[in-house]
Amino acid sequence: MSSFLNRRQFLRARCRVLPMAVAFIGLATIVSTGVALVGGMASAEDVVVYKEAGRFGGWPANHGIWSWGNEIVVGHRSAHFEVVPRGHAVDRDKPQEDWQSRSLDGGRTWRVEKPPALVRPEHGGPQPVDFPGGIDFTHPDFALMFRYSGGGPASRFYVSTDRCKTWKGPYKLPLFGQPRIMARTDYLINSKHDLMIFLTAAKKNGREGHVFCARTRDGGKSWQFVSWLGPEPDGYSIMPSTVRLSPTELLTTIRRKEGPQHWIEAYITDDGGKHWRWLNKPAPSTGGSSGNPPSMIKLQDGRLAITYGYRSDPYGIRARLSSDEGQTWGEEVILRDDGGCWDLGYPRTVQRPDGKLVTVYYFNDDPNEERYIGATIWDPGKRD
Repeated sequence: MSSFLNRRQFLRARCRVLPMAVAFIGLATIVSTGVALVGGMASAEDVVVYKEAGRFGGWPANHGIWSWGNEIVVGHRSAHFEVVPRGHAVDRDKPQEDWQSRSLDGGRTWRVEKPPALVRPEHGGPQPVDFPGGIDFTHPDFALMFRYSGGGPASRFYVSTDRCKTWKGPYKLPLFGQPRIMARTDYLINSKHDLMIFLTAAKKNGREGHVFCARTRDGGKSWQFVSWLGPEPDGYSIMPSTVRLSPTELLTTIRRKEGPQHWIEAYITDDGGKHWRWLNKPAPSTGGSSGNPPSMIKLQDGRLAITYGYRSDPYGIRARLSSDEGQTWGEEVILRDDGGCWDLGYPRTVQRPDGKLVTVYYFNDDPNEERYIGATIWDPGKRD
């Protein structure tokens, strides 16, 4: 008997997206609705964020998600689709583009945007330059995106103060004395010019990776290494997702792999990131095919939620909740279990003003069909 709570165990009506929906790139289409009564959880709704014939939509976790009430922006990749026997279904010989999608109604409908500043440097976009600093991280419309380059050791970042309508950058991110930095977007704002970032560095052997945190106190002009999160692994420790529990307590969940095993583990600090200790495994397994990263957020009622892709059969998107600041985690909840193959996941999650969660990820319905950006709008229930 499986230990997780499965939506298919409950009454659920699911309808499939119409073939013609593939042509409508700009506006999302609701593809399934239903009710899942799972331990106080209710109504889950799946929508298409971005889907285009002949394209691979992928990896929101590599880009980031930002929200202002019911306005939500998520970054993602658009590449040329190609069925690959082993690996992502991407034609590596053709350019890949970094786009974003915006919703103004809490994730029900979406419109794709293509900011010119996000054209990748290796594909003719602007080259990173030094950042002058002084950015106000507490600006009400502020957003920050960290990205890494496929061909070089360094990473870059972009800044927006108009809710991602325009981006400034790219700006140089230091190597922090490491051979390579694979940056994704994970940061915590401390004050007006003070911010912490959580990054992945290459290990001593040059392979990915080992998680660490860094900090700026001058609005992004300079960055200082703060600490490693755990020892260097034999496998990899990558793609952190961090929340603040108190002014000095931070909790990070990390994608882990050792041999054939893939899981999510948590580290906690009570001194603002100077020292970390291993806490637990919020998700003991994320399936095979290299696992999947977590997205962790703190809910309005103080609980924590993590979401992640599951890359074994049944392929899909899963979640867990904690009512005690990550010390223990509830039973696994299946948000989706209808994926066509392992090539899915990489979620990012935000909470709407009405309390519902919007989890955005990349997905597929069949191994031989396009990958697309999808979202599940779900109700985490009420705190016990």
